[in-house]
Amino acid sequence: MQFYLTIILLILVLEFVWSQYLSYRNRKRMSPHIPLRLEGIYDKEDYARQQEYQKVNSRFGLYINLFSFAMMVVVLSFGLFGWLDEYLRQFIDNEILLTLAFIGIIYVVNEIITLPFDYYATFVIEERFGFNKSTKSTFWFDQLKGLLLVVALGGGILALIVWLYETLGEYAWLYAWGVITLFSLFMSLFYSNVIVPMFNKQTPLEEGELRDAIQNFASKAGFAVNNIYVMDASKRSSKANAYFTGFGAKKRIVLFDTLINDLDTDEIVAVLAHEIGHYKKKHTIQGIVQSILFSGIMLFLLSWFLDNEEIARALGGEEPSFHLGMIAFSILFTPISMLTGIFSSILSRKNEYQADAYAASFGLAEPLISGLKKLSVKSLNNLNPDPLYVFFSYSHPTLLQRMDALRK
Repeated sequence: MQFYLTIILLILVLEFVWSQYLSYRNRKRMSPHIPLRLEGIYDKEDYARQQEYQKVNSRFGLYINLFSFAMMVVVLSFGLFGWLDEYLRQFIDNEILLTLAFIGIIYVVNEIITLPFDYYATFVIEERFGFNKSTKSTFWFDQLKGLLLVVALGGGILALIVWLYETLGEYAWLYAWGVITLFSLFMSLFYSNVIVPMFNKQTPLEEGELRDAIQNFASKAGFAVNNIYVMDASKRSSKANAYFTGFGAKKRIVLFDTLINDLDTDEIVAVLAHEIGHYKKKHTIQGIVQSILFSGIMLFLLSWFLDNEEIARALGGEEPSFHLGMIAFSILFTPISMLTGIFSSILSRKNEYQADAYAASFGLAEPLISGLKKLSVKSLNNLNPDPLYVFFSYSHPTLLQRMDALRK
């Protein structure tokens, strides 16, 4: 029991120290003096504002991580997970209901604890730098809708997986893998149709120059798409984006209204050419397959932890259970998760270069560079991050790296 608790705490400490070391390296590169390579992208005033934004967010992130780390150490050291398990067992006999109650309480407590941080980030930090467009009523309704979504979808999937592990024994993880795979595919196809409308309005892009330009490019690229929508992202933030979702007849291009406001037609087409490049290069399918394989490995390894009495006791429990095993596994799996995260980030950056090259093959390199510059400056992105921080944390190459690759 003591061995497992020691390993769990050691992993927590090492993960926290490593993440803070990377953040520290990134903060050290911050300077009020604009680097030569960024002149012409950022002017001095915008660069000073960007550096301040990054510093504020980095310090705030440090406080949040330190608080979360301290809370987890206290909970583990005093066996509070086990205490909650034993307390709930006085009232609940059914393992599925026990797990739902246990995870539900932890989720709600975590939301209550972190809610002030989310509120501060939105209405103080983002407000201070001109990004927040959300009202307080929108913020609170988002929290409520998010909670209901977690209860309905998360609770339902969790209950089914617990039932599978409780009733099917050794090969339950295979059936659970199948359930999660079907759910992932459903979300890939219908996320924009089912989930997004709960939070944002999506309206068809009206006829005109932009729609004609997008459809002309799509025709040249052999990419048939009739579903082009504009999302009212400006109700929450001034930051801009676009994304592509779905397959076959469910293909959909979604433009943030902020993107349409910030970029000209050629730049928007170039950004969408990049997104279509991901589809043409089969990066979307690659990501789904990668996610499915990873979830299968996780579920298989998780099955080793569920009946381990020593792990349950390490968390303060008296007997093994699905929820205690899941918590212990989520921590013990951290080193493997970090390694797979590195691989995933490397692959993601490679895919971004390929999608950029696809857009460039249609003569859109310069409009894409121009659009990326505008988006980066508008969002106060850090264009001079620490290389080691980029290696471990960035899913996209930096703007300068993408510019260099596009101009080769």
